[in-house]
Amino acid sequence: MRPEAFSLNGIPALRWGRPCRRGFLYLHGQGGSKAEAASFAAAAAEAGWQTVSIDLPGHGDRAEAAGELVPWRMVPELRFALAELRGRWDQTALFGNSLGAWFGLLACPDVPLAGALLLSPVVDMEALIRKMLGWAGVTEEQLAREGTIPTDFGQTLSWEYLRYVRTHPLRRWPAPTSILYGGRDHLTDRETVEAFAARNGCRLTVEEAGEHWFHTQEQLAAADRWQRESLLALG
Repeated sequence: MRPEAFSLNGIPALRWGRPCRRGFLYLHGQGGSKAEAASFAAAAAEAGWQTVSIDLPGHGDRAEAAGELVPWRMVPELRFALAELRGRWDQTALFGNSLGAWFGLLACPDVPLAGALLLSPVVDMEALIRKMLGWAGVTEEQLAREGTIPTDFGQTLSWEYLRYVRTHPLRRWPAPTSILYGGRDHLTDRETVEAFAARNGCRLTVEEAGEHWFHTQEQLAAADRWQRESLLALG
């Protein structure tokens, strides 16, 4: 399937599949790009959905905008993007991978979505940041004093980011949602994703041999089965 490049409210985007009246907004994770939507878009097209994927700041054609990959900028950006897409489609759904899933959850709790598919979603960012503080051997007091602290695992810890997360927790998520979680996910604990799924009535599938990043042949096959079953369940 060959996608069509276009600009969605100034955001580099790809449109996958034939025009139709229902579609998915695809949000990749950290280190990804809008091009990674190819496999999902093919399955979605078979199920009667169009897909639009976008580059998050710091990724793909927005590599120079890494500083904009913060929730206080992403939330309004995604709201505007969804408003534009909802004007084109009768039904709008969300696919979110990892960090992209968290941004989608944060931006869309009150947006009427036909459904959502979340792969390895970050559903408790505060817990993840606390985990990274432990990995880095950094205390909250140090972070508050210094503002930002780079780490040797490639992430920069930010006091402003942590404060935002604490004042904007994920609350209610009403959209019909399917989640695929890897049993060896090192970023989000199993208890955390299970609690989120139970609280919001989500359909949770656990791939015991899966990791946070589904990348082996077996893991990708499991992800493909999950997304096709989830699309079928949406109707």
